[in-house]
Amino acid sequence: MKLVSWNVNGLRAALGKGFYDAFSALDADVFCLQETKLQPGQAEVNLPGYSQFWNCAEKKGYSGTAVFSRLPVLSVKNGIGIEEHDREGRVITAEYDEFFLVNTYTPNAQRGLTRLDYRMAWEDAFLDYLLKLDGEKPVVLCGDLNVAHREIDLKNPKTNVNNAGFTPQERACMTRLLSSGFVDTFRALYPDKTGAYTWWSYMFNARENNAGWRIDYFIVSERLMKHVVDSVIYADVYGSDHCPVGLLLEF
Repeated sequence: MKLVSWNVNGLRAALGKGFYDAFSALDADVFCLQETKLQPGQAEVNLPGYSQFWNCAEKKGYSGTAVFSRLPVLSVKNGIGIEEHDREGRVITAEYDEFFLVNTYTPNAQRGLTRLDYRMAWEDAFLDYLLKLDGEKPVVLCGDLNVAHREIDLKNPKTNVNNAGFTPQERACMTRLLSSGFVDTFRALYPDKTGAYTWWSYMFNARENNAGWRIDYFIVSERLMKHVVDSVIYADVYGSDHCPVGLLLEF
């Protein structure tokens, strides 16, 4: 089973930058998107053989998630059941026989950390949501989690301390998640791998210089690790300021 996650930073833009070619080449059983920036009816996405599930933000041109699945889905839920956190289209949960798949676009703390307090409230509520799911069946969490957890996860850690995505508070929330029965699959398999990034600024030739951050993840319940074959970063796939990431599972 192959799962892929990609922050496309605007699906309408990505459709003009080779999205269909990448989608076809990656050949995922389940393909999750973040930051679709779409409202219903704004784009027709033609993906034969895939069921499509969308969660759009109330605000136009902002946030949003989608799941495309060619595997049978038992149930689908948008949001986490808390109104203040469910207005921006940030979470889709698809239930499969073996696990819940939670596709997530975590709020950005923003320049000047203007949204850090909201981010912290989100983190508390979202962890509670994941733990409730995990009590029913294992969880696969994927998406743009907007945090580089450790210094190895970004090119320039020293100069980015206290910038959005690398604050002590955000990093502590990731540590808490990974201490609550969940595993960062990429880092579990590749604990010392450097230069492994999933997002690059559009400025300063960051991608050409591989001056990036690893902020896109596949995280699983600990009891799923025995089914993980590989966790992959597709750094050669363009079309967004993020690249796709993938998880291979075998049941």
